[in-house]
Amino acid sequence: MSNKLYIGGLPYSVTEGQLQEIFAAHGTVESARVIADKFTGQSRGFGFVEMGSSSEAQKAIDALNGAQLEGRTLVVNEARPQEKRNGGGMSRSGGGRNRW
Repeated sequence: MSNKLYIGGLPYSVTEGQLQEIFAAHGTVESARVIADKFTGQSRGFGFVEMGSSSEAQKAIDALNGAQLEGRTLVVNEARPQEKRNGGGMSRSGGGRNRW
């Protein structure tokens, strides 16, 4: 098992400091990150926590998955590796109407 955890269902008001504090009760927290919208800076309601060991990560999952925080139900599980993203959009070489 990995030490990195995905946390979903976070209240939008939760800060990285609060997230670290919540998980510190279950072991050593290496890092805590709340994911925010890149344009508005508003929390997107999920984040990642890296625990000190896989046993601490499992302990946090067992304790916090399904727990209530400010009226929201937390989803805590092992983080999956980030999928490679395609650039998206149209390429410069075509994709539009031909103009003569």
